[in-house]
Amino acid sequence: MKKIILSIDGMTCSACSNGLEKYLNKQNGIKEASVNLVMANAMIEYDEKLLNISNLEEFVKQAGFKSLGEFKEIKTESNNKKEKIKFIIFTILAIVTLYISMGHMINLPTINFLNPEKNSINYMVALLILTLAFLWYGFDILKNGYINLIHKTPNMDTLVGIGVIASLGYSIYNMAMVLQGHNMHVMNLYFESAAIVIYFIKLGRYLDGISKDKTKEAIQKLVKITPNSAVIKVDGVEKQVTLDEINKGDIVISRPGEKIAVDGEIILGKAHLDESFITGESKPVAKEIGGTVIAGSINYDGYIEYKAQRIGKESTISEIVRLVVEAAGTKAPIAKVADKVSGIFVPVVILIAIITFFMYLIIGQGVGEALTTFVTVLVVACPCSLGLATPLAIVISEGLCAGKGILVKKSEILENAQKVNTVVFDKTGTLTYGKLKISKVIDYNNTKNLLQIVGSIEAKSTHPIGKAFTDYLEENKLKKLEVSNFENIAGLGIKARVEENEYLLGNSKLLEKYEIQNNHIEDEKSLAKEKNSIVYVVQNKEIIALIGINDVVRENAKEIISTLNKKNIETIMLTGDNKETAEKIANDLGITKVISNVMPSQKADTIKKLKAENKFVMMCGDGINDSPALTACDIGVSVNTGTDIAMDSSDVILTKNDLTSIVDLINISKKTIRNIKQNLFWAFFYNILMIPIAIGILKPFGISINPMIASLAMVLSSLTVMLNALRLK
Repeated sequence: MKKIILSIDGMTCSACSNGLEKYLNKQNGIKEASVNLVMANAMIEYDEKLLNISNLEEFVKQAGFKSLGEFKEIKTESNNKKEKIKFIIFTILAIVTLYISMGHMINLPTINFLNPEKNSINYMVALLILTLAFLWYGFDILKNGYINLIHKTPNMDTLVGIGVIASLGYSIYNMAMVLQGHNMHVMNLYFESAAIVIYFIKLGRYLDGISKDKTKEAIQKLVKITPNSAVIKVDGVEKQVTLDEINKGDIVISRPGEKIAVDGEIILGKAHLDESFITGESKPVAKEIGGTVIAGSINYDGYIEYKAQRIGKESTISEIVRLVVEAAGTKAPIAKVADKVSGIFVPVVILIAIITFFMYLIIGQGVGEALTTFVTVLVVACPCSLGLATPLAIVISEGLCAGKGILVKKSEILENAQKVNTVVFDKTGTLTYGKLKISKVIDYNNTKNLLQIVGSIEAKSTHPIGKAFTDYLEENKLKKLEVSNFENIAGLGIKARVEENEYLLGNSKLLEKYEIQNNHIEDEKSLAKEKNSIVYVVQNKEIIALIGINDVVRENAKEIISTLNKKNIETIMLTGDNKETAEKIANDLGITKVISNVMPSQKADTIKKLKAENKFVMMCGDGINDSPALTACDIGVSVNTGTDIAMDSSDVILTKNDLTSIVDLINISKKTIRNIKQNLFWAFFYNILMIPIAIGILKPFGISINPMIASLAMVLSSLTVMLNALRLK
């Protein structure tokens, strides 16, 4: 099976997307198709032995739409200047149509030339011409309704199409009767109903288009991150090229102030890069030879040359966009329920309208009254708001998540995250940073620039502990001091001079070697008890400081655990580390349960046992060593592993490496589901309320509606759903 995302042209409403989706899912060789109106694409999983892209595009064409090929970028063209001008023109024509057809009914000044009693032919021809203009304007509605009827998947457009054609046909019949001398038929024209119904539906879709464009903003920001061109070096000569012209292995040049064009590895120079768009870290990151660069990063201050490694669709940004688009294309279970209801609802409404039409004839109400009621039922029952209720809320929430650095691979995660009652954390690399950091400094002499001195010396060392000090210098933008007489003392530490002072850095055995009296054994024991590696700092044979190095707990970790506990969500640490270390960190953070000494292969079994206890489990790990467990849980969350984002087996990726995003995801999920339920309620309530009124049940009480009011009510229903969904922002 192969998966592809096709960009689709011609979809104007939820009826279009639902109709196309149903048609695609009927085709042999397609395992599953999910069509997204907001993103204007179709995600199709198909058997490549039976079908190819040409076959899929032909299916799209048969369904009445056009494939624009494989998805490449997100565009917002639906509300361009031309479309806006067209809408304004037809707004004026709608007012003119209503004035001509109904002005005389409410005693507005009438134009003698178009008076239905004095110049009936002029009156009829004017309305016919105006109506034909609206039929052209709404041709996509009529075409889509017809195609879906032929494919036995009637939708909202089918309802509107039947109603409009019925009104038009009956009006033309009465127009013919007037031309034969039966002037009383001039009052049985319903041209304006056909025209204004189309106008109101186009109004709703125009407003819908504006709201859809707004939901793409977060994703578009990602798309615009990379530059349009770059400079590569070919045989020592610089050449300006577009991004599409860059190949793997090309040497790309970046100067201060420029954006990195593609993912790669630095081979010359060094610079500070702003990677905040992907990591959330506001401080520029120092990069030098051997370091990786991510497309879209901003080069602050250095000249670098880097070898292109991940280009085009393989780049980190392209992968992020693909994940977000795929997530927007998948359907949450609650959306599938709404789709099924719509699939049953439309045929039932058509049946109700037909029965109503004949019942009116039977009770002697006349063809005109019967037809008006028939059209009103069809128009008022259009399930547009029902179709918008779920996907709009989902896509807006996807945008919210993307903006907060939460990449959700499937939209069903947005529905399920609010069910989480157990969060399992890996320790190393998840609750902790996964690398050594300075955890505690005991400075006996209040030495000026202590860590700058130690960091400058440790920068000469290859020992892993030295990395903690050099990281400190980089993070605090401290300059390395001049170091001389550097000497590595195997197994003990290092010796060096800074300015006029001689320094020894190392463990307690280093003190014994140089016969230095140690009066700080209790401090060493205290640091060791907290699982620190100890570094003695000796200046001119005097101990001036003790430094503890450890894998430090992530910032905000304690706060996140506390928040989850307050939400009655059980927190569990699942780690391969020893019990003593694990419990010490768990107690400090407030984690309620610890499962330690677990091999990576056993973590998945532990998750399965938790699920067997009817717990809805979210697992948060580093996305590589924890991949079996991330796959086994209900929702797998991975902290960002840099450019290996595509290899994560998790459902959610936290690009900002901030555990706060877990709480954000759960909160967004709860708000999204609440919003969807509100939308579905109003959509169903509207239809349940309006269909009986359209049929005429309340006529004895003086309450009735006509097709124009019905179409306006339908627009207001859709607007209610759209505005409610936009509240999520």
